[in-house]
Amino acid sequence: MDIRPNRVKQALAAGKVATILSGTNDPDLIDQLGTLDVDGIWLEGEHGGVDYADLGNLTRACDLWGKTSVVRVMDNDYATIYRTLDRGAQGICVPHVNTRAEAEAVVESAKFSPLGKRGMFTSRQGFGVADYLKTANDQSLLIVLIEDIVAVKALDEILKVDHIDVFFVAPNDLATSMGHIGNMGHPDVQKTIDGALSRIVQAGRTAGMLVNTANVERYTRLGVRALMTSFFPWVQSGVKELAERAAAGAGR
Repeated sequence: MDIRPNRVKQALAAGKVATILSGTNDPDLIDQLGTLDVDGIWLEGEHGGVDYADLGNLTRACDLWGKTSVVRVMDNDYATIYRTLDRGAQGICVPHVNTRAEAEAVVESAKFSPLGKRGMFTSRQGFGVADYLKTANDQSLLIVLIEDIVAVKALDEILKVDHIDVFFVAPNDLATSMGHIGNMGHPDVQKTIDGALSRIVQAGRTAGMLVNTANVERYTRLGVRALMTSFFPWVQSGVKELAERAAAGAGR
């Protein structure tokens, strides 16, 4: 049996845009979303309720539909990262990576020797895969969040770290770190975001960004290739339209 391929990594390697959908930490909802043409499902373990006991069923649901399971962990911790992979995650997203050393720590935690120091254990992704310990490094997706102004200042050094697939600029925390809490649209914040994305692309690395239908074309034109978006705004707009149409119909 061959190792299960990582769809997000495949898309990025082919020079395509990779899409990751967030908003669910429930395997039944992942089943309902499975028919959508997205590459990955974002599982929220920093701000959400995802825990180790949940990961088996969540990642199995992603596997069933051929989606890459991307888990945002709560911190840049060795055991947290490799245990999340051991529970079946195909991708790891690490928050607040602010230095080159912190980026190197992500790789050390997530990759088996000789690339890193991940604990020698065959995760669920490796069951029945004879060469799992040799091939797992090729299929594990690593995303680091650039979400503090100190990270932007250290970005050139962070970008030198190999084996990180996506350098994801997180606008909300970045705005807060710049003194503009809740104001991602502030001109200084937008200028900093655009500058960071351009530096990532110019360095030959993959840039990631939180997007919506209003801004996705602008960011893809800047060279962003890893896109994360929540489905909830579409639910909100759909329900709003339904309610307005119902009210209009009843008033006739």
